[in-house]
Amino acid sequence: MLCMRALGMIVLHCSKITIMSSHVLDRRTLLSLMGLGSLWSLPSLGSAELVTISVGGQGLLYYLPLVIAQQLGYFEAEGLTVRIDDYPGGSQSLQALESGAADVCAGAYEHTLVAQQRGSVLRAFVVQGRAPQIALGVSSRWMPRYQTLADLRGRRVGVSSLGASTARAVQLMLLGDGLEADLVQLVGVGSGPDAMEALRTGRVHALCHADPLMSVLEDKGAVRIVRDLRDLRSSAQLYGGSMPSGTLYATQAFLRKNPAKAQALSNAMVRSLKWLQTAAPMDVLRAVPAPYLLGSRRAYLSAFEHMRTTISPDGLMPDDGPATALRALVRLNPALARSGIDLERSFTNEFVRQSRQRFHT
Repeated sequence: MLCMRALGMIVLHCSKITIMSSHVLDRRTLLSLMGLGSLWSLPSLGSAELVTISVGGQGLLYYLPLVIAQQLGYFEAEGLTVRIDDYPGGSQSLQALESGAADVCAGAYEHTLVAQQRGSVLRAFVVQGRAPQIALGVSSRWMPRYQTLADLRGRRVGVSSLGASTARAVQLMLLGDGLEADLVQLVGVGSGPDAMEALRTGRVHALCHADPLMSVLEDKGAVRIVRDLRDLRSSAQLYGGSMPSGTLYATQAFLRKNPAKAQALSNAMVRSLKWLQTAAPMDVLRAVPAPYLLGSRRAYLSAFEHMRTTISPDGLMPDDGPATALRALVRLNPALARSGIDLERSFTNEFVRQSRQRFHT
């Protein structure tokens, strides 16, 4: 029997948001989105297995594959009960994983490389995106005379959190224009409404973030987009290759001790990625919780269409992805080049390969 999920409450606890369940899809809508009979055809782990996933800004399109897997019941179909703990940014969700508060993290691949330098072995096992899916916008109100990135000198630029991929993207953009990486003051502003409020009040003068946030602000005339990494070509120009973005990653110990859980997570995510390759934009709108639209269906649809090609088609790590990510990090921290980072230990395609065979992707 198909399990229907009720609209749950969002429980605020400390600095994180635990999403117990987040949307209601009636039976007819769910079947139309998923395909008839699909839930009954898949084997599962048996009794439901609890997995906690930390994420920094679940409502961002950066994590759309995760959201779709949750909303369409793909985790449940694999015998998993998934709890998603939403944090302000990627650095906090990484900390949750390393502290043991989460089993798995949905976050930027580059975090596995940074962690390895500190002696922590984290491995990405599903890739959600193959470009940063980030844009830099300057405030129309606070910087109306903006002309070049040099005009940001001494200004406050909002990012999801310090140490997150949004923060590194700003620094790489500055370096790409021949400017100092520390030209600006980076300010962690979280995601969604918190980031919008920081820009409105002048707490920050510019914002580097993901969609739908940036598209909503642009649609309102609140920002002017001056650098765009939401498509494959612009990403390749800045990074010099395929830059993996959102992934599912976990400790090597978790993957070794829980291969069935990891495989189930991979199956659900690859199924979600396959669905996203052919889903109509309106199907995506129906599947996504209303608060994630940030009040603008039009801007959300526009953002989805703009970044759609950057969503991984199959969950595999791009061949040049790890080396591209490491080169970017070395530009910001040359010491990484001497730290002996082993790229082979930072990811595995083992689980996704099995998922692809199962779902014929």
